[in-house]
Amino acid sequence: MKKIMMFSLLFLVSIFIAACGTSSDNQTKGTTTEPEKSSQSEKDKSEKEKTAFIYTAEQGAITKVDATSNKTIKTIEVEGSVHNVQISPDGKTLGATVVPGTGGHGEQACSECNHEEGHEEGNGEGHGGDEGEHGQTNGFALFFDAETDQLIKKVEVGSHPAHIVFTENKKYALVTNNEDNNLSVIDLVSYKVIQRISTGKGPHGFRITADSKSAYIANMGENTVSVIDLVGMKESKKIVVGNTPVTTGVTPNGKTLIATLNAENSLAIIDLTTDKVEKVQVGEGPAQVYIQSDGKYAFVANQGTPDKPSDSVSKIELKTKEVVATIKVGKGAHGIVTSNDNQFVYVTNMYENTMSVINNNDNTVIATVNVGMEPNGISIE
Repeated sequence: MKKIMMFSLLFLVSIFIAACGTSSDNQTKGTTTEPEKSSQSEKDKSEKEKTAFIYTAEQGAITKVDATSNKTIKTIEVEGSVHNVQISPDGKTLGATVVPGTGGHGEQACSECNHEEGHEEGNGEGHGGDEGEHGQTNGFALFFDAETDQLIKKVEVGSHPAHIVFTENKKYALVTNNEDNNLSVIDLVSYKVIQRISTGKGPHGFRITADSKSAYIANMGENTVSVIDLVGMKESKKIVVGNTPVTTGVTPNGKTLIATLNAENSLAIIDLTTDKVEKVQVGEGPAQVYIQSDGKYAFVANQGTPDKPSDSVSKIELKTKEVVATIKVGKGAHGIVTSNDNQFVYVTNMYENTMSVINNNDNTVIATVNVGMEPNGISIE
């Protein structure tokens, strides 16, 4: 009887211990789950508060600037002349176009705009690139890890690559080859050129629609913008916009196209449902243009020429098609971009080797940052 009672007691004790153990495990799991949630929350918060960086394309380098402090934090050395830089939509990859040798970006009257006199071809020594369609040495598209600034891949494209832009769906990077009159399509998985699409003469700056279906390329050597069908991988049509278009922009809703007309000192605004063109006078020798994320304002960098440099940014309200502010910056205003929250505008000043930071609320320059030689293209993470 005692043995039976003892066995029963031990059995009950074992059940109690097991129950405590289960309860303890559940509490332990509960305690580990909460910190994981908290950790994830902190991570999300950290991602949102992550410092943004601005990149400027220069002779022989890319300068990286902290957008919080407006201080240069790194110089990424590059062999050749870096013509343009662009951050991928996910912020993970920095793309750049490079012209072998000196590239001659800022030496002509308008480095972006005088196709016949400018864009020296570079000797290509040490690059090993093949010759382009017109006998010039091919250039390259470079891809960097935006976190480590390390080179991921160097891809040979065409002669005198101008601008590089990523599709929003992260499938492709597109590069305009200014001397070859075509567009290189680079697959972002294999980092190989999978297609070359013919454009107008002297393709240069461009933007891609939010749905990744169309690209609008300014053809500097003529008076058109090439409309590229990125589904069919072909030029679908050309829109006549005006004399010497340099770069384009397209509104978030895909209904309005804009293009800087360097030889007319104006901005062309095109209704894409009708292809009707209206023009707004801006400063001397406009180079790049950028539309802020809500589509309200467009900003034009007025570069001028080395002999007669311009030093202003024109702010255009797209709804009214009026210049609402002219902001004085540095000499040779060229590349331009806005912060993701549209609070700030950043512009490279080619003839002063600086970058101006503009407060978009009151249209004042709040900082001037020293960068590299002849800064042109610009992008923000």
